Amino acid sequence: MRVGSAEDLSQLRTAVKDLCGNFPNEYWREVDQKRDYPKAFVDAVTEAGYLAALVPEKYGGSGLGILEGSVILEEINRSGGHSGACHAQMYTMGTLLRHGSEEQKSRYLPKIASGELRLQSFGVTEPNTGSDTTKLKTMAVRKGGRYVINGQKVFISRVLQSDLMILLARTTPLDKVVKKSQGLSVFLVDLCEAIGHGLTVRPIRTMMNHHTTELFFDNLEVPAENLIGEEGDGFKYILDGMNAERCLIAGECIGDGYWFVERAKNYASERVIFDRPIGKNQGVQFPIAKAYVNLRAADLMRFEAAHLFDQGLPCGAEANMALHLGAGAAWEAGNVAIQTYGGYGFAVEYDIERKFREARLHQVAPISTNMILSYVAEHVLGLPRSY
Repeated sequence: MRVGSAEDLSQLRTAVKDLCGNFPNEYWREVDQKRDYPKAFVDAVTEAGYLAALVPEKYGGSGLGILEGSVILEEINRSGGHSGACHAQMYTMGTLLRHGSEEQKSRYLPKIASGELRLQSFGVTEPNTGSDTTKLKTMAVRKGGRYVINGQKVFISRVLQSDLMILLARTTPLDKVVKKSQGLSVFLVDLCEAIGHGLTVRPIRTMMNHHTTELFFDNLEVPAENLIGEEGDGFKYILDGMNAERCLIAGECIGDGYWFVERAKNYASERVIFDRPIGKNQGVQFPIAKAYVNLRAADLMRFEAAHLFDQGLPCGAEANMALHLGAGAAWEAGNVAIQTYGGYGFAVEYDIERKFREARLHQVAPISTNMILSYVAEHVLGLPRSY
């Protein structure tokens, strides 16, 4: 069943908002300060079925679209929460759904939908290759019925909070392929079996509470049946899921932006200096209004990109632009909120600084906004390729 109508989306928003009401700012503040994983929240979202929104009904999910998924993540962030703690389950699941065998889908998707298994980790980025994914060096060598994996990954989130990880590794050396996009393969890694048996995980402390890690593979053995799709076609499979990721995270950014604007608007209306609310001053009004205008524009692009994706139409340009606009609008709104609150914007108890740190991430991840501009310049405007 698709949600579809504006009324249905409104009902979905209300339901997610009601659930998030059980996890007020104090909850998220404590989780952030302790650098904990918000397990109670993730369990509640899973039990309510929201993390299984994109899983087809035949596998125990809701069978909804990217549009509805993005609205779910938007409402979590708009309520003051941090959907980054669990958002990857929505888009990493797509690699398995679209390219896995029927046996793999039947085995894993129902358990992912029910929450019995968590698939929230996505192993792609490496220390020396960054965004140049086709140059990654982690190798998976077939030996009988298993692949033996050696290499390193960095900035891989939620490994210690997941049961499964989607891993991209090289199965053919780069100098042995015709096209640089060939020779990469995707594996489903059972983290419960891997950690301590060929996989070492080192947490990386970052400015936001994102549970990011560095991974070291030392002769990790993965069963050959855990290969997703065809050997050597993994880069195509990963690219296939990136438009979904961009639409979903654009929704998160928009949720953050609306949260900042709402906070700034309320504070500007209530804060009295020189015997008048500071919101009467155009120097305070205009930045808040501009942030809202830019959020609405990003919101519209998110809806366009998600609609195209859900109809199976090309949406690379729209998905990239939605993320770029959303990330920029959220960051602008965060700056406006800090400026409106003044010194109080830096005080932990007001939560602005926490959300400010979280919103900054999306100028860099899942893809640098500079890379998005390169994509638009080359693939939309037809300018010469820059790299």
